[in-house]
Order: sequence, then structure tokens, then C-alpha cells
Amino acid sequence: MTTQIFSTACAGNVMTTIPMPVTEDAASQDSEGIAPATRAAFALLETLVARGLEWVVVCPGARSQALALAAATLEREGALRVVVAIDERSGAFTALGLGIETGRPTAIITTSGTAVANLHPAILESHHAGVPLIVLTADRPEELRGIASNQTTAQSGIFGASVRWHSDVPAPIEGAEAAAEAIAHGNHAWSAAMGGAPAVPVRRGPVHLNLAYREPLSSSHRPTPVVPAGHASSSEPKADMLPVSTELSRGPRTLVIAGADAGAAAEQLAHEGGWPLVAEVSSGSRFGRNLVPHYRAALADEELVAGIERIVVFGHPTLGRQIPALIAQSHDVHTIVVRSGGEDFNPGKRVSQFVDQLVVGDGDLDPEWLSSWLRVGNEALQHYEAELSATTPAARAPRLAEGRSQNTEDRRDFANAELAAVRTPLTRELLVDGVWRATWPHDRLVWGASRLIRVADRVVSGKKISVVANRGLAGIDGTISTATGIALASGALTRVVVGDLTFLHDVGGLWHE
Repeated sequence: MTTQIFSTACAGNVMTTIPMPVTEDAASQDSEGIAPATRAAFALLETLVARGLEWVVVCPGARSQALALAAATLEREGALRVVVAIDERSGAFTALGLGIETGRPTAIITTSGTAVANLHPAILESHHAGVPLIVLTADRPEELRGIASNQTTAQSGIFGASVRWHSDVPAPIEGAEAAAEAIAHGNHAWSAAMGGAPAVPVRRGPVHLNLAYREPLSSSHRPTPVVPAGHASSSEPKADMLPVSTELSRGPRTLVIAGADAGAAAEQLAHEGGWPLVAEVSSGSRFGRNLVPHYRAALADEELVAGIERIVVFGHPTLGRQIPALIAQSHDVHTIVVRSGGEDFNPGKRVSQFVDQLVVGDGDLDPEWLSSWLRVGNEALQHYEAELSATTPAARAPRLAEGRSQNTEDRRDFANAELAAVRTPLTRELLVDGVWRATWPHDRLVWGASRLIRVADRVVSGKKISVVANRGLAGIDGTISTATGIALASGALTRVVVGDLTFLHDVGGLWHE
């Protein structure tokens, strides 16, 4: 296919008078030859670095050049690291992955217009999953807004309730005020993203600074640093904003449920309380002596479920209907949810109590309650393994002793077993089980929102490994980019398990610099 592009200023003898566009008010450089945009950009990023910023994702654009050049300079000085992303949607998910791995906000820089809108999917995931993120979007100054100026739209408040805090910052002017205001905005943005700003719930999430800039959009001189290196005032949460621990006695028959991003806290509580643990594959809690294997069979056991007196939920359960249905239909069960993300998990609005964190108190252990859940789960596991072994030769590893044997029949049996394994079609169950078994605790395993993660949740065993999945909104977008951010921040071998549509949806995430 051949594409021809034609451009012309006039046609025939017809001349057109083109009105001059409305121009923005010029912002003069100061006595040091530094544009206000540059001075404000450096002050903002230096403040964020002082608070703990390690990574910046830059999506190229003209209006945001002061921020991009400041980030590049700070990287050369060793203050932070910069990732360049061509596509803003991919860049935002890369920033999300960096935030997931580090537990700290990553800043993403974009120009104005549609570039800002492309950030929305990752911001929604950041909001619902409780991942800190600082969004720095460049914009036109006030005099160019609302008059159909090029690449200009209503960016202030564009993300609505999905951000913890946002501010529409006027274009900086010459003088020390520009740096002082940038410092104030940087401090507030960091605190809000980490969940500790005034009037903001104690939850991490995205924040948005919409930054107007006038021409000149940058200057070549580096301003004198205005934030002392290592300065981190106000970085610690206030005492009245620290999480409050709630004590649980061991008495009631309790089931601990771990959804996405629950982490090791769910396993620890189940272990200390002596309670059964139901953990989704995306929870980071799928390990330990109290883990119920093949938990779906246990949740389907009416006698077991009828004995539940208390449910404790960590994270965000999303991989099946049994858990939400259990909570929604449990009229006489005391259900406690440990807060996480942007919204409280509350199926059927049956949750009795929301808490920040839990500790186990006094009381006697109930070993029979735990063993009854483990017994049903292990029976289901044995049934699955027997069925798999009978129908899938690849699931039965050839015995190495037969391969080394001098007996002809033993070596023939070994060769036949190997051949049968090679000829066995690759199923989803074999794929996810193989990747799961190959992953070590120091690796990273990222699941896409495909059918594969549900298969894995159904079949893989318990193992203490680092697992990530974008289950805040469970969208397929940005999976590869998220994994890229995790790999960059961790430096670890990162495996990504996705379906074909999830892969194609974020194929642009394979490129980064």
C-alpha cells in the first residue's frame, strides 16, 4: 500500500487571509538568564527528590520541556533515574509498575492535550489498587484556554475523584515566588500520594499537578538548587495519621481471605491466629502451613461454610464469585475488611467493620477448625493431581533412574515417557503450573487480566513468591508496561503471563529507553 500526503497553502488563484493567532503573554527570563518555567520545574523536581522520588517517566512534548530537561539534568547529577516512553498510556503503566515495586510515588511527565487523557487508565488502576503516583501534566496559560487554542483542552480536574488531590497551577512568573510555590506544591503532592496530606484519607494513590507554562518554555541554564540535598521535612506521617491496630481474639471460628495485593500480612495473621487461609494467586499470601489448597472446593462445602463465625479480608478478591457471594450472604457472620485501595471492599454491604491493620490477641487455638479446612482442600488437591496424571502424560515426569538403567526395558519405558510428554498438547493448566514452578522467591511474576490468571488460581500450589497483577480494575491494558516498571525497579527476572489479546493491547510497552 502506498500513502501519498499532499500539503498546500493556496489553491489556484484564490488567496486566503489567515488571522494571526492569539499569542500568550511572554514570560521574561530573570537576571540569571533562566526562564520561570525552568526555575519552577527544577524546584518542583528537587523537592520531590528530597522527599524520596527515585524514578521519573518522561513522555516527550514541547509544552512540558522544562520538566523533561530538568529531569534529564537531575539524572545526570545522579539524583534520580529517567525512563522515556513514547506512548503516554504505556508510560503511565510503567510508572505504576515502578510504584508497585518501590512502594513510593513515581512521577510521570506529559505535554498537554490528548497526552493527558491517555494517562487515565493507569490513574484509575492506581486509585483502585492504592499505588502512589504523581502526575505532572503541562498546560497552556490562562490566556490560551477556552479560545480553541491548539492542543488545549480542560485538563484541570480531568481525572475527577480518581486522584487523592489535584491542583491547577498558574504559569510561574519571574522571581523567587515561582520556586517557593513549586516547593509547596511538591511537598503537598508527595504527602497526598503517600496518603498523609491534611483532609486526605490515609491511603496511597495518584495525585495530579496541572502545570501551566508560558514561553520561553525552557532555558539552557541550570538554576541554583533551592532545596538542600537530603532535605525531607514533613516526610514522616503525623501521629494522628498512623494506622490504628485492631486486636482480634482467637475465640471465634475465623476464615482469613487474601485477595489481590494482600501481601504477607494475611498469612501472618492466619498463622498467629491458627485460622485457615484462602488466598488468591494474585495475593502474595499464597503460602504457609495454614493455606487451604484448592480453596474453591472448601468454599463449596456447605458444612464448612456454615461453621464460619468471623471473616477477615485482606486485599481485593476478584478472581471468582464465591468469595463475594460468601460475604454478601453471611447474615450472622462478623466480617472485617482491612482497608486498601481507593474503595472499601463491601459485597452486599454486609461488612461489619473496616480497619487499618490487625493483630492477634489472646484466646485458645482451635486446631480442629483449621484441620477441617485443610482436609477438604487437600482431598480436592489429590483428586485434581490424580485426574491430571491420568489424562496428561506430561504431568508425569519420567523417572531418571530408568534413563540411567542398564536394563533395556527400563530405558525403553523412560524414552516412551519422554516421547509422550513431548507429544502432549500444551494446556493452560500445564503452562501456568510450569511458570509457577520455575519462578523463584527473588523473581517477579506478573499476571495479565486474562483467563490464565483464573486457571492459575484454580490449580497452582502454595509458594512464597512475588506476584503482581493489575486487579484494581482488572483491565487488560498496560500489563507489559507494568511489568517493565517492576523489572526496572527490582532488577529481577520478571516473567509476564498474558493471553494474546492482553499482549497485543500493550505491545507498545515492549519499547522503553
